Amino acid sequence: MIRIGRETLRGLLARRGVTFQRTKTWKDFPDPEREAKLDRIEEVLDRFPDRVAFDEFGPLGIRPTGGSCWATQTRPDRVPAAYRRTHGVRYFHGCYSVGGDTLWGVNRRRKGVANTLAALKSIRAARPDGAPIYVILDNLSAHKGADIRRWARKHKVELCFTPTYASWANPIEAHFGPLRQFTIANSHHPNHTVQTRTLHAYLRWRNANARHRHVLAADRRERARVRSKKGIRWGGRPLNTAA
Repeated sequence: MIRIGRETLRGLLARRGVTFQRTKTWKDFPDPEREAKLDRIEEVLDRFPDRVAFDEFGPLGIRPTGGSCWATQTRPDRVPAAYRRTHGVRYFHGCYSVGGDTLWGVNRRRKGVANTLAALKSIRAARPDGAPIYVILDNLSAHKGADIRRWARKHKVELCFTPTYASWANPIEAHFGPLRQFTIANSHHPNHTVQTRTLHAYLRWRNANARHRHVLAADRRERARVRSKKGIRWGGRPLNTAA
């Protein structure tokens, strides 16, 4: 019997491309229209200038949240560890203009058809000339009501739904990470009014400084995290490596 140490075994396996890794979970994609939906989203992003992404971000509660910030050496900023949930939650209904690189939205008490329709109307109002608009959004039931579909047809708004379990295909997802980093992290908001003011202050600054290096760096980090969920191709289909 030949005995070898753990480190020797690790080295032998590593030279053959085998490493010790965490097990990952995965989900099957039950949407029969998955490929068609992803292809349509890619076509919209590549060909049409007036494309907007919509989604809800939250729930946003009122609680102390840790983060990172500049502070005097050995005297880090502190937030309380104990809190009581007495303010309920809010949801940020966000819209992102892909072509214009502009992010806007409002906080609502809950998700719903009426709030989705209000967001779509704000998108339409941003382009009042009547040109077609393409809106990318997920399959939440509040996004697919008969009233919404009727309004969209009447106002030349095409709803491009992401497939089931493919929220990463929505471009707005990469911008929720920076929103969390710059408004929620390292915060202790006393109520939703102050939290909402902070959020909208960030939106104004972000839209005026969309190419700021900190915004771009945060976007890149979140885009990498979001895309890590998707597999090889942006649209999810494995690349053909046989050729």
